[in-house]
Amino acid sequence: MTLPMPRPVFDANASSGGFGNLPEWDLRDLYPAPESKEFAADMDWLETACADFAAAYEGKLAGLDAAAMLACVLAYEQIDIVAGRLMSFAGLRYYQNTMDSDRAKFIADVQDKITTFTTPLVFFSLGFNRLEDAQLDALIAANADLARYKPVFDRMRAMRPHQLSDELEKFLHDESVVGASAWNKLFDETMAGLMFAVEGEEEELNLEATLNLLTDPVRAKREAAARALATVFDKHIKLFARVHNTLAKEKEIHDRWRKMPSPQHGRHLSNHVEPEVVEALRNAVVAAYPKLSHRYYRLKAKWMGLERLQVWDRNAPLALEAPRVVGWDEATKTVLDAYGAFAPEMAEIAKPFFEKGWIDAGVKPGKAPGAFAHPTVSTVHPYVMLNYLGKPRDVMTLAHELGHGVHQVLAAGQGELLSSTPLTLAETASVFGEMLTFRKLLDQAKTKAERKTLLAGKVEDMINTVVRQIAFYDFECKLHAARAEGELTPDDINALWMSVQAESLGDVFDYMDGYETFWAYIPHFVHSPFYVYAYAFGDGLVNALYAAYADGLPEFEAKYFEMLKAGGSKHHKELLAPFGLDASDPKFWDKGLSMIAGFIDELEAMED
Repeated sequence: MTLPMPRPVFDANASSGGFGNLPEWDLRDLYPAPESKEFAADMDWLETACADFAAAYEGKLAGLDAAAMLACVLAYEQIDIVAGRLMSFAGLRYYQNTMDSDRAKFIADVQDKITTFTTPLVFFSLGFNRLEDAQLDALIAANADLARYKPVFDRMRAMRPHQLSDELEKFLHDESVVGASAWNKLFDETMAGLMFAVEGEEEELNLEATLNLLTDPVRAKREAAARALATVFDKHIKLFARVHNTLAKEKEIHDRWRKMPSPQHGRHLSNHVEPEVVEALRNAVVAAYPKLSHRYYRLKAKWMGLERLQVWDRNAPLALEAPRVVGWDEATKTVLDAYGAFAPEMAEIAKPFFEKGWIDAGVKPGKAPGAFAHPTVSTVHPYVMLNYLGKPRDVMTLAHELGHGVHQVLAAGQGELLSSTPLTLAETASVFGEMLTFRKLLDQAKTKAERKTLLAGKVEDMINTVVRQIAFYDFECKLHAARAEGELTPDDINALWMSVQAESLGDVFDYMDGYETFWAYIPHFVHSPFYVYAYAFGDGLVNALYAAYADGLPEFEAKYFEMLKAGGSKHHKELLAPFGLDASDPKFWDKGLSMIAGFIDELEAMED
């Protein structure tokens, strides 16, 4: 089971005072406590169930009739649920305080046990993929309940050309806890432990608190934060380079053995998206850099009275009105009202998150940075993590993560194996929820300055989500290609980073010494290679969807809920067809990018 990735913006950290009563997770819906009898019983059940499953089905899949195959799939699904529940509990506790050695030991031990218990299950996908197409088609035709799982089978069988022998697959499964997983933990624990001496601050700050200063209204504070980040990253740059070198090399070895045609191919397979669709997205965004980020940042420089921008100005707030702290109650009402205005059902699904301990919002020592929504398993409910600091941007983050939560609740009806949504579609409800909230705030804007601030904030978020993530994707492509040729020095990686930053941000920026190391703190590169394009995919898809909604597409709300309820049971072509959209059409991406360009047009038109 995969633990979640944080949202890719500066969702910051410092102190949780002054925002009202911030909610904390109640993880008892998963298990009462780490030492509870329920947790121990499920762990014992999992060990027995995995061994029994292997004894019942290993080497026998080809001889099963449709009813027996359905029983096999249902047994596998139940194992998936229990393993996911155990790992979710351990993972969420760990994210609440990554510096707690007891929690770190607990998650490591749980992961070790689950890996050991589930190693006998490796045969299942391998044996299933050896079934002849005609035999599988006959089984599916004979049993409607089994036919429900065809999307799962299709995704499994997409790996047929890339699977190894049973023995090698079991070895890789066993070895994973001391491979990528171990390097991931080293990265997480190192990042959580970094402290930054920021000039002007009384105490050293952690990573999130320091990143938060990059959005401070005072330019000197932003510069001090940027320089403190650069100083600390440089001190640890050899470690971060070693993490990236090792993970990229491990991936190259696995990809070579699996005969993957490119480093990105495995991600495309898991996302159930064609490489040419991703390439069309990437090319459309890169071609749009001049009319999006380049143009916007030149405009921002003008607003700030500067001829040149420094990297610490990229996320600077506009000085059009005094910074405002948004209390938690106001943030809650804003998001729920926006959801309810679109569809009352959406607000009703979202309410339990606030009322039942499904959100952890406060900033606490050792807590994981950023924000995420984790679906846990289809028989429980999702949990949302924030680092809430009362900024207007934090309200958007709440709307975003709550959208994930609503999506995960709706998709859970598909069951464990069918509820999981590919990354490319997983951002749909989150970005749509964010857009609903933004539009509501924009409609309520009382002054030109307020409207301008909201528009500029939205453009910056969209640039962070689209332009910045595609630049990240290009950086990863370059990194993995270069690592295939040999070991990379920190300077090598720094140069790759700067090549994409200059291209994506435009010619109005100057880059301070030390900015070349800022690749080091991006967790996506470590945890999930090539994950990042999913954000751009989701933003472009939602912009096209929202345009259809704004144009009054008949029964849009009903179609939208059906799309979310589908989870991972349908391909993106099938999901988008009711809206008259097709992501494989290169022109599709221009629609979404045009929305961003339109917001910049409006900002330019506001100039006196």
